[in-house]
Amino acid sequence: MWRHVASNFLTVAVIGLMMLFGVIGWGRHQFEGPGPLTQAYCLKVRPGSGLSRVTNDLTAAGAIRNGYVFKVGADYAGKATALKAGSFLIEPGASMRSIVETITQGGQSTCGTEIVYRIGVTGNDVVVREMEPATNSFVEVVKFDPAKDTAPDAFVALKDDADLRRRVLVAEGVTSWQVVEGLKTVDVMAGEVATVPAEGSLAPDSYDVEKGADRAALLAKMEAAQVVRLATAWDGREEGLPYKSPEEALVMASIIEKETGVPAERGRVASIFVNRLEKGMKLQTDPAVIYGITKGQGMLGRGLRQSELRKATPYNTYVIDALPPTPIANPGLASIEAALHPEKTDYLYFVADGTGGHAFAATLEEHNRNVAAWRKIEAERGQAGQGGVQEGD
Repeated sequence: MWRHVASNFLTVAVIGLMMLFGVIGWGRHQFEGPGPLTQAYCLKVRPGSGLSRVTNDLTAAGAIRNGYVFKVGADYAGKATALKAGSFLIEPGASMRSIVETITQGGQSTCGTEIVYRIGVTGNDVVVREMEPATNSFVEVVKFDPAKDTAPDAFVALKDDADLRRRVLVAEGVTSWQVVEGLKTVDVMAGEVATVPAEGSLAPDSYDVEKGADRAALLAKMEAAQVVRLATAWDGREEGLPYKSPEEALVMASIIEKETGVPAERGRVASIFVNRLEKGMKLQTDPAVIYGITKGQGMLGRGLRQSELRKATPYNTYVIDALPPTPIANPGLASIEAALHPEKTDYLYFVADGTGGHAFAATLEEHNRNVAAWRKIEAERGQAGQGGVQEGD
């Protein structure tokens, strides 16, 4: 009889184990398999939210089929208590595992409403944008110039929302003075800036900020980012470049940044200035002369005068035979890379071509033809000034 009882117990145990493994396999399939979401969904995880609340939100949105499996899976992965506050875009068909990863990895919010404080070369503005999950694109809700306009009611109503993502966006080619002045208009930030950072030392980029964030601390973060960018690019530079130090490469990058806004042209523009340095030619770049006049404190607002092009100053590249002593703006990573990886060309000249880009030339004769073509476009438009290397006008 005992043998029969033992046999029955063993059978029940085996069946129980099989059922257990079946449940585990089913749960794992539910957790890792494609989810039921048919349209992208913006999940808001509020500060202090627990896993149960998030699970309920996901269930109500139709993003997960089984809340119990979701919570067990998150707990098994060791992430049940690692939720990050923010707004997160959940893609159609996202698995429970991928959702857990999204809401626990931290970093920037990927959807919802955001306020972007943009610091630009010609001015600053504030933009409120709303992410449309279905199209994965932002829709502009409000835009205004904080220096000239009264904050719209729509902005005032939103700015204290705890769910908002706030970003400071620093454009490539702004000067350090412009960055400091721009940060003064960011109403959610605090603290004074004692001194303007060295020109070129700030990394243009998008920076997330919290209410009450310190302006000086953000500037320090920008400086640290630029140090890393420059050091990394310098370590991987082309051989034989005419720079004695990373700092000289940064000066060149700033000139490239100010000379062209066309990404595809950066390497060619770099090649011209490298070729000129190697041949002992003057760089003859207007942005450097302008910086010597304005010191980076705003726009010149007019064309350069002949007297200014003849005056000997450290930044007048029509007079000096080398690079200016400092950068003339804060260059982005692409311009730093262009300075340290210029294209291989025989170009020595370039001038605006009327399309937003430039015409390049290897000889003075060819350049003069390009200049004549640009002068004709200027005359038709009633404009003055040209940009680019002007020798041979």
